[in-house]
Amino acid sequence: MASTYTPLGVELQATGENAGTWGTKTNTNLSIIEQIAGGYTAQAVADSGDTTLSVSDGSTGATLSHRIIEFTGSLTASRNVTIPLDVQNFYILKNATSGSQNVVFKYATGTGTSATVANGKTVIAYAKADDGSNPNITMQQFGLGDVVDDTTPQLGGNLDMNGQDIVTTSNADLELAPNGTGHVTVKGNTNQGAIQFNCENNSHGQQIKAAPHSESASNILTIPSTGGNSTIVSDASTSTLTNKTLTAPKIVDAGFIADANGAEQIIFQTTASAVNELEVTNAATGNNPGLAVSGGDTNVGLEITTKGTGYIKFNDLAYIPQQALSSSSNAVAWDVQAKPNAFHLTTENTTFAAPTNSVEGSFICVEINYNGSHTIAFNTVFEFAASTAPTFTSADGKADILVFRYNGSVWQEVGRTLNLSES
Repeated sequence: MASTYTPLGVELQATGENAGTWGTKTNTNLSIIEQIAGGYTAQAVADSGDTTLSVSDGSTGATLSHRIIEFTGSLTASRNVTIPLDVQNFYILKNATSGSQNVVFKYATGTGTSATVANGKTVIAYAKADDGSNPNITMQQFGLGDVVDDTTPQLGGNLDMNGQDIVTTSNADLELAPNGTGHVTVKGNTNQGAIQFNCENNSHGQQIKAAPHSESASNILTIPSTGGNSTIVSDASTSTLTNKTLTAPKIVDAGFIADANGAEQIIFQTTASAVNELEVTNAATGNNPGLAVSGGDTNVGLEITTKGTGYIKFNDLAYIPQQALSSSSNAVAWDVQAKPNAFHLTTENTTFAAPTNSVEGSFICVEINYNGSHTIAFNTVFEFAASTAPTFTSADGKADILVFRYNGSVWQEVGRTLNLSES
């Protein structure tokens, strides 16, 4: 009876055969078994078609009869390395090819599973020969490997970074995603947790820090949901908060913010949708702080309303600054919104025209100083007591003062003082 061979090439000698060569064949078999147990070999992988590993019956050197196989060669695409369907063994495979391509270790035919060895990686591949037509090869990678090779990696304990960083490549984002309603929690060791932002190789970090444990505080900082960018500024004197919306704002121990020119100001937007702003300014040293309406809208008033039976109290002098009116072509134009408390130094006989920007319920006052014996008249929109205009002084060095209230149609006289000495 003739000898037979195993799928890995070991010769099974028949009884009574190989007289005189039995010892040699036995030694060869032992050498094959030794290379199967722990032998190493390199196998060049072709960059076109499959690389077939075949058995060498009764002789050593067959690549598939080695425990450790290192794939070499230069690849431009993923390539297959095949073994016969009846080979049953486990292999340590290393992809040492150049070109950053995979090597797929598989059976020559069939639809069974295969072992894909990524470039630069080392795996254990189990060739099972568990089916006559579609045998399977399973794989286990050495060590942790790249996380990308495991789509659901899990840790059995804490991950000790050993002073190293978690980084990404090719401008990729780094995302931390908790499960379900879980949170991403940043803990300090002996102090409160903090998130620090640094550029690469930059020691000047910016931090978001929690309150100390001793304060027993649980706070929430919510990023605005209306889109756009939001900036949190420090409490340094050089910081400026501009064009920000405050809903039902409360100011506690507020101070002024200085702009680049040294002017101090706090600006509030009155509503979430309007472009009007309430501006408190102190333009220069020695000037009084001012309260004004600014912003992109026009013709906007300022309303002060108390709550319930409350009232507005002035502990010091309140006044409306007096402003000059001039005449041109024997007429005085009077913008009562801009100059509610006015004076006019006569230069000619003149008539006060109908005021502009009149507001129902408002009061105005005018002082007429006579610089010569000039006559004065008023438009018919001014209604005097008994519907009769007074006889104005019209004498050089004298002054008349008149006060009016607007009822929505006419300016009604509410007071007059005539023939005063001009001061």
